[in-house]
Amino acid sequence: MINRRTFSKAVGLGMGAVTVPTGAAASPADPAASTATTAASPAGPSATADDGSRHPAPAPSFGRLKQVRAGVLDIGYAEAGPAHGPVAVCLHGWPYDIHSYVDVAPLLAEAGYRVIVPYLRGHGTTTFRSPTEVRNAQQSAVALDIVALMDALGIRRAVLAGFDWGSRTADIVAALWPERVRALVSVSGYLVTDVGAQQNPLPPKAEHTWWYQYYFATDRGRRALENPQYRRELCRAVWAEASPTWAFDDATFERTAAAFDNPDYAAIVTHNYRWRLGLAAGEPRYDRYEQRLADRPTIGVPTITLDPGLDPFLSSTDGLGYRKFFTGAYEHRVLAGVGHNAPQEAPAAFARAVLDADRL
Repeated sequence: MINRRTFSKAVGLGMGAVTVPTGAAASPADPAASTATTAASPAGPSATADDGSRHPAPAPSFGRLKQVRAGVLDIGYAEAGPAHGPVAVCLHGWPYDIHSYVDVAPLLAEAGYRVIVPYLRGHGTTTFRSPTEVRNAQQSAVALDIVALMDALGIRRAVLAGFDWGSRTADIVAALWPERVRALVSVSGYLVTDVGAQQNPLPPKAEHTWWYQYYFATDRGRRALENPQYRRELCRAVWAEASPTWAFDDATFERTAAAFDNPDYAAIVTHNYRWRLGLAAGEPRYDRYEQRLADRPTIGVPTITLDPGLDPFLSSTDGLGYRKFFTGAYEHRVLAGVGHNAPQEAPAAFARAVLDADRL
């Protein structure tokens, strides 16, 4: 049993607050709503140099990472917390890496969780076991990576939590293999890709937000990702646009940008976005999963969805557009003042959502 008093102390309720309105809780038919206040972590402390001047402290790190062979990959991952605690698997998005959870993981570890934070394929120390393996990033392939990771680590069930690519991946595992999922925390809600629907245009303002998706559909965009300087500049531009109030520093960005030096990074990123637009083929071995996902399967595991209030990719933050896809115990929360990289911008609120989802 998780000690909620210990967790509340860990998240530091006295720090800068983020308002989190919650939606329907125990039943899809329950219209009741309430408002809670959850803390977000402040900027890191400063260090005092020998001359008395103040400088930002080094960005926190996970320390030594682990590797495990899982499916077609050798997956690099960070781990925190007790070996026999309930498991939380935290999944990053693009253009981010495991450090989106560098402040979430210790909070969950103090609450008694075994926290696993893997690099997705094409990122960091996650590599393909065979040089001839197709560098495929279609949604079901990435989801099966997480099932294979859980198998390799002997994890039967886990809370899955993610944003961006991580939300999509967690959603898919929860939809197709619900017996493996204790609970779900999904930023931006139901992100299973409907390739057919992707052929329909969005309003021009929304299309503008997705500029890099179209850039990567070109060889020019692929070559930009292959260029180390342009790759960093491009990803940093996306960080700034997607999180308009997040005052990250050079050290924070560079800590993550090292994960973009994976030799498969450009191939994986471009394939992901091209596949989603119907411009690149997947592999036949994943067809049966994609056929099931094309039917827009519902998710019945206990779920908390999070909508960042300042995420430019969200058309709204009320969650109503995807509410019908979640049929089990459910809450919806809004992270006021937070951009796209929710776990790194509001680690305490994100960690609390993991704990609360596991108790729905």
